[in-house]
Amino acid sequence: MAQISTNRERVIEKNRKGPVRRFLAQWDIQLMVLPALALIFVFSYLPMYGILFAFQDYKLTNSFFVNPWAGFKHFHMFFTAPEFYTVMRNTIAISLLKFLIGFPAPIILALMLNEVRKMVFKRVVQTVTYLPHFMSWVIIGGLVSSLLSVDNGSVNILLEKLRIVDEPINFLSLTDYFWGILVSTNVWKEIGFNSIVYLAAIAGVDPHLYEAASMDGASRFKQIYLITLPSIMPVVIIFMILAIGNLISAGYEDILVLAVNDGLRDVSDVLDTYVIRVGIDNYRFSYATAVGLFKAVVSVGLLTIANYIARRSGNSLW
Repeated sequence: MAQISTNRERVIEKNRKGPVRRFLAQWDIQLMVLPALALIFVFSYLPMYGILFAFQDYKLTNSFFVNPWAGFKHFHMFFTAPEFYTVMRNTIAISLLKFLIGFPAPIILALMLNEVRKMVFKRVVQTVTYLPHFMSWVIIGGLVSSLLSVDNGSVNILLEKLRIVDEPINFLSLTDYFWGILVSTNVWKEIGFNSIVYLAAIAGVDPHLYEAASMDGASRFKQIYLITLPSIMPVVIIFMILAIGNLISAGYEDILVLAVNDGLRDVSDVLDTYVIRVGIDNYRFSYATAVGLFKAVVSVGLLTIANYIARRSGNSLW
């Protein structure tokens, strides 16, 4: 009891110290954090000054700090632009498809790998599914283009052998196939790497729960439904909140690589590509900043709403 009382007094005395004294007492540890704080300040906070360009008429000929104010002119121009409906439709549609298909895919893969008892086969599958994540979109785009090529493409050869088509289909030039190719390629590239977190969460489930369920006659599917999924649900909810926050981010690199011609612009033009194409390429920096700020505000709003709803289940980011 005397030892516990002494430790409690030390904690109370430590808490009474001011922040400056606590900092000086751990100056060597605090010093290790300073480079990370400097990087965050330089690359995350200082560039936030550029948000002002959304409310100004910025030109390269003007001084960086002196530009005429334009109010919400650039936002109004974006909302009334002829491309607004097409860009927003593509952004929302592609984002929803990636979320509805790409979010549950790694969870399903993790559940399936957890049921594999042959460790050699399990490791081979994990390696094969992880590998695409570490390849750049340039390489992935080249692989997809080769598979779907009209000239000796594996997919067209297979379809012709099966007598499904009479002549090769130029998949990457037809708008009807673009969303399916884009979403399936994203899922294939990221499913293995995203399943790592869920496999780690499943590994932390108490094995005695499975033994008790097995003794009660529960099948493997019931054990997954009644034990595994509820156990990893906090992790699933956290990643779902983050995914909803990025719901308006349809992607950039994958679309830039797979949209091989301007004929696909009606189904491939999203907010990110629109900002580059109209804002940067045409030197409309204020307009591009306004579109980017609009996207950021919507993302923060979606993140806040998702976190508020998830908080009722007892799991949230804040």
